[in-house]
This record gives sequence, structure tokens and C-alpha cells, in this order.
Amino acid sequence: MSEARPPRRAAVIELLSGEKRAMHASEIASRLGVPPRLAAALSRVLDDLVLDGTVSAQGGHRFRLVSAERERPRRELVEGFFSANPRGFGFVQREAGVEDVFIPEEARAGAMHGDRVRARIVMRGPRGVEGAVVEVIDRRPIRISGTLRRKGKSAWLEPDDARLRGPIVLSEADRGQDGEVVIVDIARFPESAEENPEGRLIDVLGPAGTPDVEVRKILAVAGVMEEHPLAADEEARAYGTEVSESALVGREDLTHLPLPTIDPQDARDHDDAVWAERREGGGYRVWVAIADVSHYVTPGSALDESSRDRGCSIYLPDRAIPMLPRALSSNLCSLLPDVVRLCLCAIVDLDATGTVQSSRIVEGFMRSRAKLTYEGVARALRLTTEAPRDPVAEEMRDDLALLREIGMLLRGKRMRRGALDFDLPETRIIVDPATRWPTDAVRRAKDPGVSKAYQIIEEMMLLANEVVASFLVERGAPAIFRVHGPPDPERIERFAAICEKLGITLDVEDAQDPKKLSAFVRKMKSHPSRALIDTLLIRSLKQAMYDVKNIGHFGLASDAYVHFTSPIRRYPDLSVHRVVRGLIRGGRVDASDAAVETMQEAAVLASERERRAMQVERDVSDLYGVFLMKDAIGDMFAGAVSGVVGSGVFVTLEEPYVSVLVKNEALGNDAYEPDEHGFATIGKRSGERITLSDGMMVQIEDASIERRTTYGRRVSMTEKASHEPAFEGERGRGRRTKKERTEKGERGKAAKGAKPAKRDKRGATSRSSEAPTTKRGSAKATAKAAKKGKKAAASKAKSGGKKVSAKGPNTRRR
Repeated sequence: MSEARPPRRAAVIELLSGEKRAMHASEIASRLGVPPRLAAALSRVLDDLVLDGTVSAQGGHRFRLVSAERERPRRELVEGFFSANPRGFGFVQREAGVEDVFIPEEARAGAMHGDRVRARIVMRGPRGVEGAVVEVIDRRPIRISGTLRRKGKSAWLEPDDARLRGPIVLSEADRGQDGEVVIVDIARFPESAEENPEGRLIDVLGPAGTPDVEVRKILAVAGVMEEHPLAADEEARAYGTEVSESALVGREDLTHLPLPTIDPQDARDHDDAVWAERREGGGYRVWVAIADVSHYVTPGSALDESSRDRGCSIYLPDRAIPMLPRALSSNLCSLLPDVVRLCLCAIVDLDATGTVQSSRIVEGFMRSRAKLTYEGVARALRLTTEAPRDPVAEEMRDDLALLREIGMLLRGKRMRRGALDFDLPETRIIVDPATRWPTDAVRRAKDPGVSKAYQIIEEMMLLANEVVASFLVERGAPAIFRVHGPPDPERIERFAAICEKLGITLDVEDAQDPKKLSAFVRKMKSHPSRALIDTLLIRSLKQAMYDVKNIGHFGLASDAYVHFTSPIRRYPDLSVHRVVRGLIRGGRVDASDAAVETMQEAAVLASERERRAMQVERDVSDLYGVFLMKDAIGDMFAGAVSGVVGSGVFVTLEEPYVSVLVKNEALGNDAYEPDEHGFATIGKRSGERITLSDGMMVQIEDASIERRTTYGRRVSMTEKASHEPAFEGERGRGRRTKKERTEKGERGKAAKGAKPAKRDKRGATSRSSEAPTTKRGSAKATAKAAKKGKKAAASKAKSGGKKVSAKGPNTRRR
């Protein structure tokens, strides 16, 4: 028989919300199963509800919900994601534009940060909507990182994310030392506010505070495995290192074509090669050969399952995490020079204006003539004098010049039809290969000549992708398309309002027309705030994604578009190859509802994996930026405002090229809040406006590894930025939401009378000092150990000893 628990506030509210009459306290106790020994606890809960106005006392020890505050049906249920605050309370976040629902700590019902939940609306008043979680629909990813703590035989985890409820009790932890960084899977979630999660130790990464450990932590929490499953590796190695003779049967021989690959200097895989020639009578013939990964990665195989789950390759400053095992990605599928490789090739005939006259797609095999780089091609074409010479590129100068001629024709046509072209600054992290410590962060140099060489390949890839998309559409074949919908009018209106502040006129209706919007972007190329305008416009556009339903691609002004040219590093390209090969071989394509549904599931997963890869790459870049600034505490740097958020502004430094968060309180002696567009933050008393692109001198105050953020204080404003800052994306959404403002005040009356939570130096609640309660009991031994461990750590720190922390022993904190 389970042990009776004290009555919860949420349970009382839910009970009373279903009754029109007042209920006696004894009836409430009976209905909730509260035993006599807990009657006093129930009385305290009822008293608290009366004090904060949720419940009214009717006399005779009867209670009812306050009807005057019932603006919504008491039984209304809402769904959304639970966003926890380190102090315990949280919010249910619903769709954009709908007010969040405040959830008191005692009404969480075991919900953890990131869970999808169903909550019941219990009250709506001047403080907003309040509710109680009634069901956890879907748990957040169960893998988390943190610091391992030990005391005697007990072990627990202090989560890195202060929003996650901790400590997390580890029932079996036979590895790892106290203070090491570990990865844990949640084995059992809490069912009430009184319980703590239980976890299972997955991996021990080592001492905190080194780039390698912190990067591995990011990868582990994101669910990215550096090593491929053994079965997938074995399948890849079983193909050997050379293309078999049997694989060439039935394929078109393209080995007579001197197809080169042209990639960045640091390219890790080579999946495309191009060639062109002039046609008799005018026009051109173009060959775009793409590595045939689908020959090796067959549906249902271990390779396929692994590739589908990964979705894409991830590229970090110090390592690459390929979608395919390296036996394929770096060897058998890669179009290396002077070796035979399988390919799918789009052969396209163009007229003298660059218009497609005809095309065909073949299964072939080829032999790359050379591995060229953009730099070498640019130098050979006399587009730059900066890049080093490449003897092979010099020999192929005339052929490369023809490719550029065609590329310029294609690009001109694409721009005229309304394609959008952005050129945003990028950060390049330089890492010492031996130590894996970052040595610098610079703005990626964009030699105009090298950019022109890049455009050659860009246009050839776009051509092939569109030709293949048309091939699929004409045959009505199901496939994964790359789609990009037209912009949302409300977002464009906000963008137009910001443009107006910059003295720029943009007609909202024109922005819905690709041609007119493209003309606007080209016009802004010479504007002083070009990078800012490009960034704000990109934020206003929808995100491209994968879908079996073709709606076209707004950003490319294309009626149909697929990803076909990078099957080594993207799963949708591999999927498209399979469909194309089926059609080439006589139309053997499964178009059943089940097959299309499976394809759509792969499309949705690929979109999610693409976003995951982008987030991992962004997190790692931010992390390296923090490591660079650890030794710069107290130093001053010049930069430019690159993002406005509720808590302050981001400033991108000129050198090193990293972002620093200057919180509102560090901006000066004023109360700063962002404007409604997220374009500026404004001092309430002084009226001072700090806008995007404003120059600012900042002094570094802290470099927080755990938050992957460098913090600074404004010293002075400077001239407008002489460099183009890397404007913040998701972090720069602008106006602080009601939820953010409420968190600062901890929900006003809801916090009245509550004891302040103990907080550690980073501002997170020190929950590890409390007993971690589990479903199987109070885990007293672990709780006791946790308390002792905290006291011992505090004592050791006081006496001058080193305090072990998952955030790194040398990290300076405020």
C-alpha cells in the first residue's frame, strides 16, 4: 500500500473547479483521500489558497473557487511544452501569440523542462492564466549532462541545466569520480513535486573544463554519436575499397570525361564533379556527376537505419561527424581523383541564354581527373591574386572558364526570376589540432574572387537539383522535396517597420512577390546596414524544410526543388537517388500510401536532424568563443550590437570575432527594455536607444562555460560598426515576453510568503542539498549524502581548497 502524501494545491483546485457548491473541508479530505493525520496540512493548503484569492471561505469551514475570476471554463484543457524556471515554477508554452499558462511549483505533477504536457486552466485573473499539469504527454529527451556527486555508496547527478529538477538519483553508478562530467539517461520520471528523477549512468566524459569534454557533452546531450553502429560499419567495410566489376554492368561509362571535383580546401568528402562543353550550333552541354551512395546503402540495411537516424553530417572546428561510415564517406563513395567511382549524372543541354532545352539522368561510372579547390580555381581564372596557384587548375583554365561562363548565365537567370541572394558574415574558429583548444575566432574572409569560383559550383548544383525535381514531377513520382513557403505577412510587416526606422521603404505586398523582394535585396547590397537588413529579412522568412508535398521554393523562386547533389552528407539526397534510379530502371517506384507515409516520416526526421546539426554547430562555436575569452576577464574590446533580447544585448567583437552578452543591468544606470520589434533596447528613464549595429566598447566580466556565454559590461558607445557583426538569430527575437517579465518578478503574489530558494554562484537553485525522493522511497541515504556533500564542498571552498564543479575549476564567476 502506497504511503499517503500531503495534499497538493493543484489537486484541491482541480476538485473545487468541478463543483458549483461550497465544499466542507472534511469532504475535501475524503474526496482526496487525505488521512486524519494530514488534516493540518490540508488546512494550510486551503488557507494559502484563500490568502492568494484563489479560493473563498464560505463559513462553516466550507470552501469554493472564486467565481469572479472565472473568465474561462474551469475544465478547459490546454497542451504545450513545459518551460521550467530554475526556481521551481514554470509555464506551459502554447502556439505563437497565445498567452502562456503559469504553473506553480506544486502543480507541476512531475513535469520536467521540455516535456509536452496537458494542463487544466484553474484561474484567470490580473496575474494572467494559471493552471495545473494533469498529464505528461511526451517526455523531453531523456539524456542529460551534469556533475557526478558521490558520498559513500550513494551517487547522484547535479544537472548542468538549472531548469531540470535535481538531484537525479543514480541507482547504479559503478564508474566515474566525484566532480567528473557524466551523461545520464532518466530511468524514471517524478510523478509529483515531492519526488526526484532517477537516472542511469551512460558515460563518463572526464574532468570538466576542457574543450574536448565540453564538445562531447554537447554531442551526447543532442543524441549525436561520433561512432557509427558496429553493424553499419561492418556493412560499409564489406564493400572493400574499390568498385567491383559487377557494379559497373548496365551503367554508362563516363570515364572519358575529365570531370574535376571543386570544393573548399578543408572539404572532408567529395560527392560532386562537373564538366561542360560547347554544343555545335550554339549552347552548352553540362554534366553534373554525383556519387551514387544508394548503390551501397540499401533500404532496411543497418547502413540505412544509421544514416536515416543521423540525417546529415555535422562539421565542427576540430572534427567531422559523417552521416556515413568513413569507409564510404571518405573512400568508396567519395569522388577521389584517378579512381573509378559509381555516380548518377544529370546531363543537361542549355541554349545560349542558359535555358534548359533537354536533360537526361543516367546511372554511370566515372574517374575524377582532379581534386580542385575554390581558391585554386579562382587563381587559375585570374579572379584573385591572393590564393596559391594550383598547377592542375592552371592546365584546366579554358575548361574552367567555360564553366564560369555558364554559371554566370544561370545565376543571372535565377536572379531575374526572383531568387534571394544573401551574403552574411561567418565566424571561423581556429583550433590547435594537437590540444583541441581554440586559438582564435575570426570573421571568415571572403575573397571576392574565391566567392566567384564558389558560385560556379553553386549554380551547377542548383541546376542539377531543379532538373531532377522536374524529372520527378513530370512522372508523378513520390519524393522528398526541399520546400520553402512564402513569408508570413505579419513577420514581413514587422520587418518593414524596422526598415522604416532605417529610412528604407519596403512595400509589404511587394515582399510576397519573389521578383520584387529579390530586387529589394539587390538594392540593399550597397546600403551601410546591408548585413543587418539581410539578417532581419532572413528571420522574417520561413525556414526551408523537407516534405513529400511540393509547394515550391520561395527563396530560390523555383516551382520544384530537391536535394540531389550531396548524398554522402544528407539523407534526403540519398532518398531522391533511390527514386531516380527506380525510374531510370523502368519505373519501379513504390507509390503506395504506406511508402509515401514512410517517405514523409523520413522527411520530417531529416528536417529535425538538420535543425539539430545547426544547433550543435552553433553551440560548439559559442563554446569555443567562451574558452577564448576565459583569460580576457577585465579586458576591454570594441564591437557592435548584433542582437537585442529581453535580458540585454549581444555585442559581436571585432577581434576576436565572438559574441558577448551585455545584460540590461550592465548597460548603465537605467532600466532597459527592448522595443516591440527587437531592433533596439530603450532606457526607461533616459530614453536612450541602443540599436542593432551600434558600436560599443565592452569590458569582459565573466566567461561561463556551462552557459556557453561570455558576459560583459558597457564601457562606452562608439562609432557605428566598422565591421559586419554576426547578428544573433534565435537569440535576437526582440521584445521580452510576458513569461520573461513574470519570471523576473517570480509571479508576484504567487511567491508571497515563500522562503527564498538557496542559490549557487551561477544563480541556480541548489536542489541537490535536499532529499532526492523517489517512487520507491525517500532515498534517505542519498539525500543525507547529498547534504553532507554540499556542506563539505562549501567548507572546503571556504578553507581555500578547490571546489569541484561541472563548469570547470578555473571558470571565473560573478
